[in-house]
This record gives sequence, structure tokens and C-alpha cells, in this order.
Amino acid sequence: MATEISVDIPDVALAAEARPLVERLAADAVAGKLAAQDATLWGPDAEPEASIRLSWTTLHESSRPLLAEIDALRAELHAEGLDRVVLAGMGGSSLAPEVITATAGVPLVVLDTTDPGQVADALAGDLERTVLVVSSKSGTTVETDSHRRIFEQAFEQNGIDPVTRIIVVTDPGSPMETAAREAGYRKVFTADPHVGGRYSALTAFGLVPAGLAGADVSALLDDAAAAFPRLSADDDSNPAVRLAAALGAAHAGGAEKVVFADTGSGIKGFGDWVEQLIAESTGKNGTGLLPVVVEGTDAPGFADAGADATTVAVGPAVAGAKISTAGPLGGQFLLWEFATALAGRLLGINPFDQPDVEAAKKAARALLDGPAGGPVATPALVDGSIEVHASGEWLSAGVGTVTEALRAFLAAAPKNGYLAVQAYLDRLDDASAAVLRPELARRSGLQTTFGWGPRFLHSTGQYHKGGHQNGVFLQITGDVEQDLEVPERPYTLAGLQRAQALGDGQVLADRGRPVLRLHLTDRAAGLVELVKAVQDLAQGGAR
Repeated sequence: MATEISVDIPDVALAAEARPLVERLAADAVAGKLAAQDATLWGPDAEPEASIRLSWTTLHESSRPLLAEIDALRAELHAEGLDRVVLAGMGGSSLAPEVITATAGVPLVVLDTTDPGQVADALAGDLERTVLVVSSKSGTTVETDSHRRIFEQAFEQNGIDPVTRIIVVTDPGSPMETAAREAGYRKVFTADPHVGGRYSALTAFGLVPAGLAGADVSALLDDAAAAFPRLSADDDSNPAVRLAAALGAAHAGGAEKVVFADTGSGIKGFGDWVEQLIAESTGKNGTGLLPVVVEGTDAPGFADAGADATTVAVGPAVAGAKISTAGPLGGQFLLWEFATALAGRLLGINPFDQPDVEAAKKAARALLDGPAGGPVATPALVDGSIEVHASGEWLSAGVGTVTEALRAFLAAAPKNGYLAVQAYLDRLDDASAAVLRPELARRSGLQTTFGWGPRFLHSTGQYHKGGHQNGVFLQITGDVEQDLEVPERPYTLAGLQRAQALGDGQVLADRGRPVLRLHLTDRAAGLVELVKAVQDLAQGGAR
């Protein structure tokens, strides 16, 4: 892994287009103002939000006191034989800790799902050795609250006092902080409230679960501190300025998608973290940058990226990469946070709000509050183990197979549009669903994203509603073998998962976007059938 932060722009044309933006950002001293937490950088409309969202620029200093608390709690837990850490958190509360621990090679069980099977697998671990970190900035995240209730009940049923096993990370004054202190949970960490979720990697939300799991989180702060002087410098060699300028110039030229491939960075899963940062920060007001995380530089979408996409190598520059970034994880966190905020200025948007995130949550809540189980959906057709449900006017009469439905669906994609695959499944047991991304990208010719539901709702979900309105959306849902009740709540996990899928699909359809939902009545058989149906599509048929 590189020891210094660097940004390379090997694409000569892009480097030339970015040069005036680099000079403008440097001349306007934007990086220095950002480091000094100047809330005026994004205009008067953004100033109220920006004024309470900029403390992330100095977390490499302000988070230092956390380190001793984390070390002391970890030693205390280990002395009691508690060395299995389960993290219940969504979006910014789980993506950074997962990257940190995977890169460090230490185990962390991450629950960012409403799939009953995946939650049951976490429950099946050794509860005698388990602590649960419940992490939510707002303190009201429905998925995280459900996980807490389920684990609390499981601890009690196994003769374990839950208050000794539950650790909370939240914002000060949140409903979760109040409830946690009243319940007497083992430890409550409050994070800096002036940091938004997607910028929170170096706050308690990133450091506490990763540190308790055994990652060296002090090194992350050291690496960020080492990078800070370069990232806050007002000159044209500033890596964040150069990266923001390249992204801004590419977008101005029609490249609204940013394709990420790891080229030997040594960082595990970085694309999943940066995906939320960029999509949620820039995808609004009908504009933005859509991150597309691919499997490698020879994957469809990278090797075949068109004029509507910019290719980024996370690691050493390689053939086909227009931009490459290198450096240690703590520095990369800060680099991309600076660059994304600066790109927001170039795109003319507020990078700190998320105006469209609540729409899907409201729709899901409406379904949960309705009749038990919600409305019964009648499929347009059934093909083997797959039910086909279509929203919009794109599915014509006479379509009789999944392949034919997919062909009609992809044909509805606008020119230079994109395909979002959204799998409301178990990302461990149903991991093979991820093969659909490259298979569909290869056959559709579209830039194709893949997200596990509902976690993508806390990530790219903002872009899908607020960004460039040229996406088509493939939802994959499935029957569950065994549901889980959510204690003291009128719904089960499967009911919540279904409501989240249907609610988000409804919001997208209401905005005129084509939505195809494929429901697997038998998950294992249905996934095999679905992959075969995709492989039967003509190569490059939609571009």
C-alpha cells in the first residue's frame, strides 16, 4: 500500500480539461477555506446545512481522545471472554468499519440488512462471546432498532443480561442515546454531531466498532493527519483539488458516471464506502456523479467505459484508467471527502444534504402501517421459480419469459442511461447474485451498479431519485424460509424487507423510471434461472 496520498490523471485530454478548474480552485483558496470550515463555499442556500456539517476536516485531531476509551473497553471485554463483535448499522454507520476491518484482516460481523436469513446467521454465532454495537446517527434507524430488539431478546433467552453486551454509538441528544442511558447499556459513545453520516469514517461511527474488533484505528488518524497539510494547501499540486477538478471537468463533458476498480490498493471494499460518499453528496437537483464499482479493470464498464463515464483506479495507474488514487486508508478517506466536497462546488450543489432519501422510507412506512402484509402484487407472468412484476408502460403484451421481460426492460433505458441492480436478499447466502452485475453490463452495454437492499438505500438511493434521471431499476426479491419477529413491533423482518423493496420501487415508478421486480419463489433455483435468462440476452443489446 502506498504511504503517501497521490492522484494521477494519465488521460491527457482529461488532464488538460481539468487544468483551468485546478487553477481556479487554487486561486480561490477553496481547499484552505474548506479546511477552515468555511460554510459559504457552496452558496447561500447551502450555508445553513454546511455550517453544521464540516467538523470532519479536523477529525484526525478531534477523534484522538476516543482511542484510549476504545482500547480500555476492548481490554475489558477481552478479559471477560467477549471477542466477537457484531455491528448493527446502516450506511455511514457500517460501510467505513467494514472497510477498515476487512483491510486490517480482523473479523467484524456487519448487520446492514433486513433479510431474516442473514440476521439469523449472526444470531447463530457464539452469543457467549458476543457484544453488539448498535450504531445510528439519528438514533431512529428502523433496521438498526430492529437488530437491537432481536439481539436483546436473544441475549435474554440465553441467560445473558443484554445491558452488559450492548454498546451504542449515536449523536448526542438522539432518542437512542436517551434510551440507552435509561436502559443502562454497557457503554454509550456520542459522535461529533457536526459531521454527516457519509463523512463519519474517522468519528466514533467508524473507529469504535473497528477498534473493538481489533483494527489499529490510531494509524488511520495518523495517516489522515499526514495527508491533511497537502489536502488543505491552496496550490495546483493539491491531490484533492486535482481529483475534484478532474471529476468536475469530466462531468462537464458528459461523463456523469465514475467507474471504480481496485488495482492493488491493499484496501478491501473501498468502492462500497466511496460509493455512498459520492452518490449521496452529488446526486441531487437532476445532476451528480454516479459511482459504478466493478470487479476489475477487465470488467464490463471499465474496459468498455464510454464517453459517459470516467474510470478511476484505486491503486496504481493502469491502462484504461483516466484517474488513479493511491495512499493509505486514513489518507484516502480524507482525500475523497475533500475532493467530493470540492466537486460539489464545481457542480453547483450542496454536498451535505440528502433531499430525496426520506421518500423511500416514507413509502416503506406507509406499507408497514397498512393492512398486514401490504398489498398483494399480481405478477405479470411467472417463469419457473421467478415472478415478474413490472412498473411503467414498457412491458408489452405477449412477453412470456424472464429473458423477454429483461430485453423489453433494457430497451426502455435512455441513451447513456444506467442500470441499477438492487438485490433484497441475503448478501452471504445469496452472494452469487452479484454475478448479475457483470453479466448484465456485458449484455446491456449500460453502466451497471449492484446494491444489496436495503443498504443501498442509505448509499446510492439518494442519487437514484435526485441525480440524472436516466436509470432503470432491476429489483430482486425472494421468499424467506424462516421469518424473524421484531420484538414489540407489528412487523417481521421479512415484512420490513418487502416494504422497503416495494416502497422504493413505488417512488422510482412515480418519478417515471422503469422498474422490473423479479421475485424468486425459490431463491437457490431462481438465482440459477435468472443468471441463465440474463445469459440468453443478446450481447450489447441496449447500447
